[in-house]
Amino acid sequence: MPRLLVCATTAALVLGTLTVPAQAAATSAYGFAWDDGKGHLRVLPKSATRPTRTTHALKTRAGAKELRLDYTKAAYRRVTVACDLVETEGRVAVDGKGLGRTECATADLTATLGRGPVPVRVEYRGGKATRVSEILVPDRPAPRTAWGTIKRISDTAVEFAPRGGGKKIKLGYTYATGFYRTTATCGDGWLAGKPVNAGKDGLGKKQCEWTDLTKALKSARHPVLAQIGYSPNVDSLHEVWEFFGDA
Repeated sequence: MPRLLVCATTAALVLGTLTVPAQAAATSAYGFAWDDGKGHLRVLPKSATRPTRTTHALKTRAGAKELRLDYTKAAYRRVTVACDLVETEGRVAVDGKGLGRTECATADLTATLGRGPVPVRVEYRGGKATRVSEILVPDRPAPRTAWGTIKRISDTAVEFAPRGGGKKIKLGYTYATGFYRTTATCGDGWLAGKPVNAGKDGLGKKQCEWTDLTKALKSARHPVLAQIGYSPNVDSLHEVWEFFGDA
C-alpha cells in the first residue's frame, strides 16, 4: 500500500475514534418572567403541570433560585394569534406541548414584559435565553392583603417580610401598582411631615403612582411598615398603603 494512502487511512481511523464535544444542551424553566433591565428578564423557576391540553399550572418550587437572563438573541413564541395583541381575545396559538407557537420578534417580548409578568417556559444556556415561549395558566389566585415591612431591592422590586415572622418574598411591581400615601404630596419621603392623608386606621388615602413608590423607598434607610395587596404565586405587588401608626 502506498505510503500516502497508509497515512490517510491511519488519520481517518484516529479521527473516527475521537469524540467531538457536543454543544451544551439548553436548560428549561417555567415561571413568570419579569422585565429586569434592557434586554434582560428574570424568572423564579416553578414546578409546572398541565391540567388541560392548553394550560399549565405553576406552583412554588422549594429551593428555586431566581434566574437573570439576556434575551436579546432568544426566539420568542406567543400564545396569541398575532404578536401585537395584549390578550388572546378568545383565540389561542399553542403547540402540542402547550407552548406558544406564534413567532415574534425581540421587540415584541420587550413590549410584553413592559406590561407586567408573563407566564413562560424559557430555555437557556448559561446566562442567555435561547427560546422564550409563552404559556397559558388557569385563573390566577385572588390577590391577598397582608401587613409587614417592605424594603427596596430595585426600581421595580421589593422584599416583603410578613408581620409576625414568616418567609420573606421578592415582589415585583409595574406601572399598574397603586400607592396610597399619608403624606401631603406624592413626592414626599416615607412618612414625611404630618399625616394629612391618613385615615383613622393610619393607612394612606392619597393615590399616587408606582414611580412615587420607588422614590419614597429610596429615601427610606430601613424597611418600612406597610399594608400590601399581592399575588403570591405570581410574586406581583398590586397595591401599597403607607402606614402612620399615630394617626
